[in-house]
Amino acid sequence: MTINWVGRFPRQRERERKEDPMEKRRSCYYRHHQLLYAVILSFMLWSLMVSFGGRRVLLNPGSDSCIGRYVYVHRLPSRFNHYLIENCESLTRGTDKGNMCSYMQNMGLGPAISHSQSQGLFTHNNTWYATNQFMLELIFHNRISKYDCLTNHSSLASAIFVPFYAGLDISRFLWLSNLTLRDSSARDLLQWLSNTPEWKRMWGRDHFLVSGRIAWDFRRQFDNASYWGSKFRFLPESINMSMLAVEASSWNNDYAIPYPTSFHPSKDAHVFHWQTKIRHQKRPYLYTFTGAPRPELEGSIRGKIIEQCRASNVCKFVDCSYGVETCDDPIHVIKVFESSVFCLQPSGDSYTRRSIFDSMLAGCIPVFFHPGTAYSQYKWHLPKNRTKYSVYIPVKDVKQWNVNVEKVLLAIPQGEVFAMREEVIKLLPNIIYAHPASKLDSFQDAFDLAVKGMLERIEKVREAMRSGRDPSVGFADEDHYKYTFSQDYS
Repeated sequence: MTINWVGRFPRQRERERKEDPMEKRRSCYYRHHQLLYAVILSFMLWSLMVSFGGRRVLLNPGSDSCIGRYVYVHRLPSRFNHYLIENCESLTRGTDKGNMCSYMQNMGLGPAISHSQSQGLFTHNNTWYATNQFMLELIFHNRISKYDCLTNHSSLASAIFVPFYAGLDISRFLWLSNLTLRDSSARDLLQWLSNTPEWKRMWGRDHFLVSGRIAWDFRRQFDNASYWGSKFRFLPESINMSMLAVEASSWNNDYAIPYPTSFHPSKDAHVFHWQTKIRHQKRPYLYTFTGAPRPELEGSIRGKIIEQCRASNVCKFVDCSYGVETCDDPIHVIKVFESSVFCLQPSGDSYTRRSIFDSMLAGCIPVFFHPGTAYSQYKWHLPKNRTKYSVYIPVKDVKQWNVNVEKVLLAIPQGEVFAMREEVIKLLPNIIYAHPASKLDSFQDAFDLAVKGMLERIEKVREAMRSGRDPSVGFADEDHYKYTFSQDYS
C-alpha cells in the first residue's frame, strides 16, 4: 500500500514513518554505524594525543595548558611514607629532642598559631603554623596532590614524583652503627621502583623525590659506621633520579629548595598584607645573629660573630644553645628578625640554615659568609645577582679573618639598604610554601618554582635522548667547585 504523506499532519506523518518496518531497520543500521564511527574517531584522536616517550601532542596545543607540565605520582607501599606518619613516635628531631608527632598536624604544617597566641604579630588565622624544618616531604606531598596538572596516566607525564619520605625515614637510624638498617629502606624502594613500567621508560631519569633533610645525609661514601648518613644517593638506581632537598650536595642530581618557614598563606591577600606590614616595620637594631656557637667545628666563624655582636650596642644576639632561648618558637624568632635591618647567616652544622628564610620572611636582609649558604644553592628561588638582596662578607680562613661586621654594614648607603630590603620583600612568595589545601593566584611559591625547575631539568634530559646523546653524561657528576670561593664568589 502506498502512503500519501501529502496533507497529513506532521505528528501523524512522523508516527507512521516510525511504524514502517523498513524504516526501523534503516534507523538501527544508521545508529550502529554512527557508534562505530565514533569509536574509530575517538581512537584516532587518542593516537594523535599520545606519542613516544610519554609526550602528549594535541591537534590544538594551545588548548591544554598542562602540556609539558603533567606529573604522575607513584603509589608507593605505605612503609615508605604513610607508615612513618602513623608511627611518628619513632621519628626524632635529634638525640636530645622529642618525637615529631605534633608536627604532623595540618598536613605537615604543624600546630596552628592563632592571632591571639601571637599577640597581634601574626594578623590572620590559618596562615601561621609551628612548622618543623624537617617536614618538607609531607608538605610537598600534600601540595603535589592538589597540583593542577596531575595525571593518572604515567604515559602522559613529563615527570614522575616519588613520594618517599627519605628524611623522616633516615631520622630513625642516623645515630645507629648498623649500616644495613640505615640503608634498608633506600634499597627496598629502589628495588620496587626499578620493577615498575614507569622506571623503564627513561631508567629513572624522569623521576624525582624530595627530602626534608640535607642531601649530605644520603651520601655516605664509605661503609664504615663512623661515617654519617645512608648511601641512598650513591646506589646505582638512585644515581638516575633527581632529589630536591633543603640543602643540595656537590653532585648535579641534587637541587636545593627553601626550608619551610611558618608562614603558609592560603590566598594572595595574606601575602600582600604581610609584605605591607614588614615594609613599614621599625627596626631598632642594625644587625642580628640568632644561633648557637660551634666551638667544636674547626673553621667556624660563629665565635667571632658572637663576640662582635655582644660588643656592639646595635646588634641583637639570640643564643640558641640548648635550654637558653626558645629559638624553635616562630613568634619569638620573627619578632627578633623584624627588629633588625640585617641578619647574619654564617654556616652551622652544614652550609645552609632555615634561619635564612625565617629572616627574609621578616624583611631582614641576609648577610652571607660562604657561597654554599645560598648563592650556589637556591638557584631557582633567589636572584642570580646576589647584591640585589644580600650582603656578602667572604670568610676563606677564619683564623686570618679580621673584618668588623658593624663597620661593613654601616658603610652601605641608605638607598642601597632600602633597595635590598624591597627586593627581599618582593622575593617573599618565592621562599614560602602556600597552604597545601590551596594555591596562590598571583604568585609562584617555592613549590611552584621547584616543580617548574624539575620539569625543565627533565626536559633537557629528554631532549638529549632525542638527539641521540648519552643522558648519563653530566647527569650525576660531582661539581668540585660548587662550594669553593671561586671568582664568582670572591
